[in-house]
Amino acid sequence: MKQRLQNQAIALSLTAITCAVMVVILWVEVVLLNKVTSEKILLHVRLGDVLVGLTIYLKTAIDFAIFIGRLMDKNPGLKGRIGIEIGTALGNAVGTFAILLIWTFFKEVNWLLAIMIIIAALVLVRLAQDSLDHVNTKNPNYPKWFSKLTTIFDNFLRLANRMFEPILSKVLPSHSLKVEAKNTFLSLLVMSFTVPFILGLDDFAGYVPLFNIVNVFGFAIGVFVGHMILNIFLYISPSRTIKAVKNPIIALFGSIAFVLLAVWGFVEAYKLLFLH
Repeated sequence: MKQRLQNQAIALSLTAITCAVMVVILWVEVVLLNKVTSEKILLHVRLGDVLVGLTIYLKTAIDFAIFIGRLMDKNPGLKGRIGIEIGTALGNAVGTFAILLIWTFFKEVNWLLAIMIIIAALVLVRLAQDSLDHVNTKNPNYPKWFSKLTTIFDNFLRLANRMFEPILSKVLPSHSLKVEAKNTFLSLLVMSFTVPFILGLDDFAGYVPLFNIVNVFGFAIGVFVGHMILNIFLYISPSRTIKAVKNPIIALFGSIAFVLLAVWGFVEAYKLLFLH
C-alpha cells in the first residue's frame, strides 16, 4: 500500500510539473511570435479565458479519456504512467503549439484566416458527431424526447460530415490509430504522443472561431490545465472518469454547442471573404 501511494504521488506530481513546463513553453512561443507579427497576442492571463479553454477541452476529451484509459490498462506500473503522462502531455501541447503558430500567421491575411476558420468549423461538426457516438439512443432509461432529438441531430450531423468527408479524412486521421502494449519506455512515449498530438491539432483547430472573443494565451493555458485535470482523474479512477465524460446529457448539449460554434465560424469566414 505504501509503495502504491508513493507511485500515485509521483505520477500526480509529474502531471502538475508537466503542465507547468508546457505553460512556460507556450509563453516562450507567444513571445517569439509577437516579435514577427503585427497583431500581438496578449500575455495577460484572465480567469475567464482559462475557464473557457478548460471547459471546452474537457468536453472534447472523450476520445482522449478512452484512449488513455485503455493505454493505462495495456501498460500498467509506474514506468507506464510516467511514459503515458509525458507522452500525452507533449502530444496535446505540440498539437496546440502547431495550430497557434499557423493561426498567428494566417490571421495576417484575411482569405487564409477564412480558410482556416472554415476547416475549423468542419472539425467542430465532426467533433459534434463523435460526441453523440457515445450515446445509446435505444436505451430505455432515456426519455423519448431525448432519444428522438438525439437521433434526429445525429442523422443531420452524419449527413453533413458525409458531404465533407474528402476534407475531413485529411484533417481527422486519429480514428485509425489503435492502442497497444509497448515493451520499451521510448515506444510507449511515442504511442502516448501520437494520438493526443492529432487530437490536439483537431480540437485546437476547432477552437479558432473563439479566438475573436477570448485571449488565446489564457485559453491555451486552460486547455493544458484541462489536460492535467483529466489525467489526474484518470490516474485515480479510469472507469469512473470515462463514464463521466460520456454522460449523454453532456454529449447532446455539447454537440449542439459545437454546431452553433461552427455556424459562427462560417459566418466569420463569410465576413472575412466578402465584407472586408
